[in-house]
Amino acid sequence: QVQLVESGGGLVQPGGSLRLSCAASASIFSIYTMGWFRQAPGKQRELVASATIDGTATYADSVKGRFTISRGRRTVYLQMDSLKPEDTAVYYCNAILQPGAPSDYWGQGTQVTVSS
Repeated sequence: QVQLVESGGGLVQPGGSLRLSCAASASIFSIYTMGWFRQAPGKQRELVASATIDGTATYADSVKGRFTISRGRRTVYLQMDSLKPEDTAVYYCNAILQPGAPSDYWGQGTQVTVSS
């Protein structure tokens, strides 16, 4: 069982920055894909960004040029700059241990609110 612990959410004004962090339990040596999803009230959960262990990154069009994902073997970070009110959501860390794994793992979520 893999546990993911997130931190770094909060309230920020439009145009501001936040950095989210996620760490997996120490029993795991490395994780193939780690990423961030978000879910706003009344909307479906959507991919924000993900990165494989070899450094291949994927971004949602809505965050390209503003968000940057980075990671280590068991950690993943999301640097969010130029935040907009529409970025307000609960952000969830996600992990896929190996390519083609039948299941994935989720963190508990951290709230990001962008408001003046």
